[in-house]
Amino acid sequence: MRPIKARISIGAIAHNLRVARRHAGTTCVFAVVKANAYGHGLSRALRALAAADGFAVLTLEEAANLRLMGVEKPILLLEGIFGADEIATCAELDLWPVLHHPVHLDWLQQRPPARPIQVFLKFDSGMHRLGLPLADHAAIVARAQSLPGVAGITLMTHFAQADEAAGVDWQLRPFLREIAGYGLPWSSANSAALLRYPDTLGAWVRPGLMLYGASPFADVSAAELGLRPAMTLQSEIISVQTLQAGEGVGYGQLFRAERAMRVGVVACGYADGYPRHALTGTPVLVGGRASRTLGRVSMDMLCVDLSECASAGVGTPVVLWGEGLPVDAVAAAAGTASYELLCALAARVPVEEIA
Repeated sequence: MRPIKARISIGAIAHNLRVARRHAGTTCVFAVVKANAYGHGLSRALRALAAADGFAVLTLEEAANLRLMGVEKPILLLEGIFGADEIATCAELDLWPVLHHPVHLDWLQQRPPARPIQVFLKFDSGMHRLGLPLADHAAIVARAQSLPGVAGITLMTHFAQADEAAGVDWQLRPFLREIAGYGLPWSSANSAALLRYPDTLGAWVRPGLMLYGASPFADVSAAELGLRPAMTLQSEIISVQTLQAGEGVGYGQLFRAERAMRVGVVACGYADGYPRHALTGTPVLVGGRASRTLGRVSMDMLCVDLSECASAGVGTPVVLWGEGLPVDAVAAAAGTASYELLCALAARVPVEEIA
């Protein structure tokens, strides 16, 4: 067997949910499990996240899959509905859609469900991605309350810079000011807001990334937040090359040795989910020692520096991210986000589930 594998810890995900709980206090927690639970496997994540109050997904198909798996808790559709024909399914499966455009209210009026459903009205407080106009909140809430197909309403927004110095106040304050008179439950906090801004808790929080052991902040590590990595991507050295000064390695010869050195070839490439755009210097662990990638990542292989790993050879284990090497550090070096690395894990990579 090719030596690459992803080790996924059920215990780490459950631990990270407990961290989210401590920050949430009495607020209910939607565990975000979209994108196959950020690459960790939906059924696996469900077992680890059994203590969540509900689950948040992207599509109707994901939600239906959760119901088939026996989930009876609330399920939030983060991107809402994509057609009036989906309203009946929301009622049948007791799904809570996010309504973020006036056309969604039109559909609910035109195609009222057989039984009323819970809805989240998402208002745009400044991110300008999805959301109903906050300035029109009075008319929008009144219309939603008038629809016989609506059983209950939660008001919602999403932050653009909860993980940055700009913070959330510039969005949170106008949102709370405008909705203050309704007495309706509200939801605003993603992982970053939950960890840093207790004023954002509301009735529901929506942690995602933190559940899988990554930090939403560039300046605070996952370990400092008390989080444990859920996924460790690991492989082995399958060949060793010796370069002389001036010789290059890999496609494009992007790395050239300044002196004689040993290079390890690792069974991991972009077809496994490792970022092709990761350049020389991206951190790896070789036999437990810190090292770096060299040159361009290939489809099935990448090269690592063995200059400080004298005993490394064929069969030496290599950690690409996870235990001992935060995925956030790899993502930062590769100029991307940890979300992308975790979600990009390829189906061809074997998964070993651990406690």
